[in-house]
Amino acid sequence: MKHHGISMLILATTLFFAALPVTASAEMTLRYTDHEPYGNMRTRFIKEVFFSAIEKESQGRLKIDAHWNGELSSSYDALKTLNHGEKADIGIVVPEYTAEQLPLHQIFKSFPVGPHNGNAQVDLFHRVFQQYPQFANELERNNLVNLQFFLGYPVGFFNTKPDVKLNQLQGSKWRTASFWHQSFLRHAGGVPLTMPWNDKISDSLRNGQLDGLMVNLDSGYDIHAQRAAPFIQYSPSLWLGHVYLLVINKNTWNALEGQDKEAIRRAAASTEKQLGASLDSGLASLATTLEIEGAKLHLLSRNELNEWRTVTRYQQVQTEWVAQQESKGLKDAGMLMQGIAALLEENARSKP
Repeated sequence: MKHHGISMLILATTLFFAALPVTASAEMTLRYTDHEPYGNMRTRFIKEVFFSAIEKESQGRLKIDAHWNGELSSSYDALKTLNHGEKADIGIVVPEYTAEQLPLHQIFKSFPVGPHNGNAQVDLFHRVFQQYPQFANELERNNLVNLQFFLGYPVGFFNTKPDVKLNQLQGSKWRTASFWHQSFLRHAGGVPLTMPWNDKISDSLRNGQLDGLMVNLDSGYDIHAQRAAPFIQYSPSLWLGHVYLLVINKNTWNALEGQDKEAIRRAAASTEKQLGASLDSGLASLATTLEIEGAKLHLLSRNELNEWRTVTRYQQVQTEWVAQQESKGLKDAGMLMQGIAALLEENARSKP
């Protein structure tokens, strides 16, 4: 009877603790959307570095279900998709594709020359987002929270002819997507043409409809533009100002437990420390690949970069844009433009 009583006590105790609510965090899967196919520098870095860090820092509580190549949303619909938070919880938003919803984020592309390497570029964006909450507020108005920013390769000029002077483009026809870059080309004497971005661009270069492309190096390489326009001028300082925002639906973010939010913040901090070196090594590798495939690369000198910056009359273009935005009620546009210009100048002075 004594042993039976002890057994009953143990059983009762076991059942009692089994009935207590579980306090440990349950696993949560975040569905991710990206418009690009998996395999390039940015997508591999996001998966192999950032997503791995999130799972590690959360001790496996957070899982990422990644969908690439526009499977869940196109690049132009990504902001709306993530704003709703039904098809995807997290994903890449490109501000350039949503200028009406994210007008202040357009400022970055308005500078023709920028940081001299990957670490300097990362440092600039870190300081901008840290010092100016207007960018986070703009995302919040779209029901989004930025988790981490990612960056791309610099601008390249893909030319069908050798020895093209960027400050003397009179009459030549160019394809570029950015409204800033279209203005720069016009001031340099070029004629910007609008056409869809696809493999037919190379045909337009071959048949003379286009004389060149002004585009980030990897996008040009993706459509094999170097086969039709093999004379490429580039520089790490020929800044694209193209930022990829990896955002999360605000409702999803608010529903996360505090420890999981902190895990994501730690993952973002460790990822950011590796981003600059990844950009530099990726650019060097891409340049080598282009040369192996027959492209003739020219690294722009400091004087050539200064000539390009001068001929673009970018400050005039910025002033016109600021006036337009302020007329729409964006009173911080001028202040932010001046602030980022000052950070860029400080960034350039710190160049070793």
